[in-house]
Amino acid sequence: MSNIYMIIRIVRMHFTNAGVEEFLEIFDRHKEAIRNFPGCIHLQLLKDAEEENCYTTLSHWNDPQSLENYRKSELFAQVWGRVKTLFSERTQAFSVEKFIEV
Repeated sequence: MSNIYMIIRIVRMHFTNAGVEEFLEIFDRHKEAIRNFPGCIHLQLLKDAEEENCYTTLSHWNDPQSLENYRKSELFAQVWGRVKTLFSERTQAFSVEKFIEV
């Protein structure tokens, strides 16, 4: 087991047909700023293999406080404020801790 602490944030989002393109533009425009936010060590966008308008962000953070600082930031407010208007259903978001890596 690794003794390095890390928090992983997973956000699964379903978009309207019209919302997908705008979401991808928003993500592309802000991905570097999010990746360079203090405490963010990884950011990835995943597309669901079966649901066409479903995407998941996977981000790794140094610790819970780094994630919380991002969630309280102007950057998050700007990005999330627009993205959340594009959803077709409720988003699933949760955090996990890195536990065992093999």
